[in-house]
Amino acid sequence: MMQQYLTIKELHKDAILFFRLGDFYEMFFDDAVLASRELEIVLTARDNGDKKVPMCGVPYHSASNYIAKLISRGYKVAICEQMEDPKTVKGIVQREVTQIITPGTVLDDSMLHDNSNNYLAAIFESQDVIGFAYSDISTGEFWVTEFCGNDALNELTSEIFRLRPAECLITPGPMDNKWYEKAFENLPNIFTKVKSAVFDIDSAAELLKNQLGLEADQELELSSSEIIAAGLIITFLNETRQNHLRHIKTINHYHTANYVEMDASTRRNLELTSSIRDGRRDGSLISVLDFCNTAMGKRKLKRWLEQPLMNIEAINQRLDAVEEIKTHLILKDQLQKALVKVYDMERLAGKIGSGIASPRDLIALKLSIQACSKLKEISAQASSELLKNISKIDLLQEAVDLIDAAVDDDPPLGIKEGGIIKKGYSAAIDELKKLSQEGSQWLIDFENREKQRTGIKYLKVSFNKVFGYYIEVSKSNLHLVPLDYHRKQTLVNTERYINEELKNYEGQILGAREKLFAMEYDEFIKIREELASYIDRIQALADKISDLDVIYSLSEAAYVNNYVRPCISRDKNLEIKAGRHPVVEKHLLTSRFVPNDIRMDNDIRFAIITGPNMGGKSTFMRQTALLILMAQMGSFIPADHAEIGMVDKIFTRVGAADDLAAGQSTFMVEMVEVANILNNATRNSLIILDEIGRGTSTYDGLSIAKAVSEFIVQKIKAKTLFATHYHELTELADELPSLTNLSVSVLDSGDNVVFLKKVLPGKADKSYGIHVAEMAGLPAPVITRAQAILEGLEKEKAPGKSQHILQQQLFDDIDPVTEEINSLDIDSLSPKDALLYIYKWKEIINTKK
Repeated sequence: MMQQYLTIKELHKDAILFFRLGDFYEMFFDDAVLASRELEIVLTARDNGDKKVPMCGVPYHSASNYIAKLISRGYKVAICEQMEDPKTVKGIVQREVTQIITPGTVLDDSMLHDNSNNYLAAIFESQDVIGFAYSDISTGEFWVTEFCGNDALNELTSEIFRLRPAECLITPGPMDNKWYEKAFENLPNIFTKVKSAVFDIDSAAELLKNQLGLEADQELELSSSEIIAAGLIITFLNETRQNHLRHIKTINHYHTANYVEMDASTRRNLELTSSIRDGRRDGSLISVLDFCNTAMGKRKLKRWLEQPLMNIEAINQRLDAVEEIKTHLILKDQLQKALVKVYDMERLAGKIGSGIASPRDLIALKLSIQACSKLKEISAQASSELLKNISKIDLLQEAVDLIDAAVDDDPPLGIKEGGIIKKGYSAAIDELKKLSQEGSQWLIDFENREKQRTGIKYLKVSFNKVFGYYIEVSKSNLHLVPLDYHRKQTLVNTERYINEELKNYEGQILGAREKLFAMEYDEFIKIREELASYIDRIQALADKISDLDVIYSLSEAAYVNNYVRPCISRDKNLEIKAGRHPVVEKHLLTSRFVPNDIRMDNDIRFAIITGPNMGGKSTFMRQTALLILMAQMGSFIPADHAEIGMVDKIFTRVGAADDLAAGQSTFMVEMVEVANILNNATRNSLIILDEIGRGTSTYDGLSIAKAVSEFIVQKIKAKTLFATHYHELTELADELPSLTNLSVSVLDSGDNVVFLKKVLPGKADKSYGIHVAEMAGLPAPVITRAQAILEGLEKEKAPGKSQHILQQQLFDDIDPVTEEINSLDIDSLSPKDALLYIYKWKEIINTKK
């Protein structure tokens, strides 16, 4: 047996081998040592000649929990099953690896999360083109795209961070590229280098056509890099899973340009699906919007939130549907009552396609489709386009009829213990069930006869898998046991016996039962196979119902939270009246959220925001970004009125912590993020800048902040909100007509300062930093001393010297710099070149100091 183990293990060196021995999965050698540590199970030893082999094991019936734990920690698990019944085999039982489970290939419910997809991704890089594919094999969805040009790696990085795949396949080449490695240095260890991948276009195309059921002469309508990336996934699935994946029948092509682009930093800063504070869902935007009734609706809501639309017609279709449900409370209530009865049809289809659906899964599918008939009826009354489309759904009556006729309404969880097939579906099964029931009655009659014959009042006939049928007698009645009883087992309070009559009938009963179980199993497999022919229709139905569930969720969020419909346009205007931060307002327990207005158009595109810390600047800026994002995903927003010109990209530059592990300081991280914005933003983008230049000296920081502001205003012309403590920047409003000043208001009564959280036109005159320090709990002597130092510094200012003059002095009287600026062709400068010049000028300034 150990030789068999070693032979199989040699083929799966990179996986922990779960080796089936009877009712246990055993692990040996290094696998046992590792598993005992990770799973916190006892490490024992097994004799192997003159050596002891490390060994540990887990019961097969609870193995999925242990496997899930290993998978969550990034390990690969190979499942080796007994291919023969040990009872009928002499010698070594044949064993084979039936599946290899990796983080991206799990199908077991215990390893999946209802709220999120479990993606397996693949990257194929060829010169300046990157092919990218991803699939969730639990649902069957499959997507491909490609990235080209100088920004391909940045686009890929953003997409990887959006999807957060459980596993990402790469070919041996790309990860040797230092830039490639750096792009993903903050991700967990999700990358798997594939060994036997399909790298040529012809074999990859053939593989995909076979999977999708296409003829050899049919075109895939994908690029070469996309075909190879998709081929990597199919190859990997074929190598790791022995069962069919018939639910992967369509590959969807998409372009990231069809959605609002957001890099990883922006997604993190806006807290779309998890909070920065602890990484949990609570405190994120999705936690406020999620009123979904189905698991597939929750997953689609996440996709809508992470991919706001660029198509104004599609946005308005969603808004029309949300508005109709929000304003018709009876309709909303009817939808909720029907939706809550729908199970996860996406993953039910995945189980059927993978050949792992249980009888209970089929009943769940039947009940879901029946609930969909009510949704079809309700939607027929609607007027909005999306809701009317729901009334056209295919209700798969043939599938419902098959399950209803064949599968018991309350079946067992397993498929080998009988009780699956409904009475009347199979005459042969009904006959065996009748024999089994007669056998049960015979046992009852036998027990009663034995009680009368022996005089043992509490005699009982029972069964277990180890001993079969037996007669149980309490020890107080042992003196009444007849001579024809043969002892089988002794327990503390009872003895177990058998006699010839029971032994003879046991063979008949067990034979009939085993035959019944086998026949029910075979019939169930046929039913499941027949249902597999409906997979594409089940998936189409699930897609429509998940759309409906998201629309319901957004309408309920709008109703509960008093949101309004935004007016979406293609122009550059932005006007929000009494806007509120959707997450912050839900978490205020002791006060009311202070709403704020914002207006931007072709004349005013850039706002400098000044005011004290804790005054509400950051909340206001993030709020603006979130409301635009919500509007373009098709949601109502928290405001009194909103007119929103669509944006193509959202960028945020918010304070960063030192990335010491990557050798990057706060300032370097900040500059990298700013460079990304300046290189990629367009006039249709939204830029949020929360402080620039605080990680370096005052002069350096102010110089960079001013240069960046001028570049955005004059070159990019994107809508921009820039919160800063450099009050000198407010003077830019006198130089740049499209720039305006905003400030957060403060009520200062001398002894007491109250932050009103109201954003108003104009610039702040004080920073109130010492007051914030006092609120934070700095010791009173420190506060007193700081106040004295501040007063001294203010007295040192020359009388009548304005902030404008002070600011101008930072940029005047530097002859070499002035000369170089005059000689530069600014229009031809890239953002990167501009930053290099700034660093050079910094050295000149420091020298002159």
